Amino acid sequence: MIHEYQVTGMTCSSCVAKVQTALLTVPHVSSVVISKEEKKATIKMSEHIAVESLQTVLESRYSITELAPAVFANPVSTYVGVSPTVERKSLFETYKPVLLVFFYISLITSLVQLWNDSFSWMQWMQHFMAGFFLVFSFFKLLNLEGFADSYRMYDLIAKKFKGWPYWYAFIELGLGLAFLVNFNPLVTNLITFIVMTVSIVGVLQSVLNKRKIKCACLGAVFNLPMSTITIIEDGLMIGMSVFMILNHFLNN
Repeated sequence: MIHEYQVTGMTCSSCVAKVQTALLTVPHVSSVVISKEEKKATIKMSEHIAVESLQTVLESRYSITELAPAVFANPVSTYVGVSPTVERKSLFETYKPVLLVFFYISLITSLVQLWNDSFSWMQWMQHFMAGFFLVFSFFKLLNLEGFADSYRMYDLIAKKFKGWPYWYAFIELGLGLAFLVNFNPLVTNLITFIVMTVSIVGVLQSVLNKRKIKCACLGAVFNLPMSTITIIEDGLMIGMSVFMILNHFLNN
């Protein structure tokens, strides 16, 4: 069943992440979609939950009240009131920020190679990974607290160690700089492989369990839903790091 609630007290993306994280801890809640603009939370639950139980997990500055009863167009599966604006969005509209980031990084790294005398795929990957980590860390650092709140919703380490998201953002920055200056490629790629492999486990769990939560890949700046796009993004970094590690040993 799906219910809609009015949530007051949210003033920023960090507030949205905190409310969403808290509501997802309530037993029988499977997904939470929040609109800061409409001050509304759409909650999918396996059985009815009292508003008092939802309020209990929220900080005192947030207040939640149930809206009008849900209207079902089809008693089996179709719910009229659930995020119609999201439903109408195409794949490109939903993930436009991250797709544009990948396009610009690919374009710049390709132009660098075309300017060279010969095209080097190894150098292309090195520059691509530098751009990836520098850009993605930049968006995380714009709102570090908001990123941390979103990242703790699905990352295995962040769930246990609250300080890990802050370290993670700066590790990405460090990896971006290391790839940019070609600092100790073997160590840089090994760290990339370990960090991204650990990160993708939480992503896979969330996607496979069909949890409707916010992806923290671009920090708290954009409201991107977790999906296979996130898996491809992390998998691409893992694949490139593995390729470069193998290339190192084959040429030494």
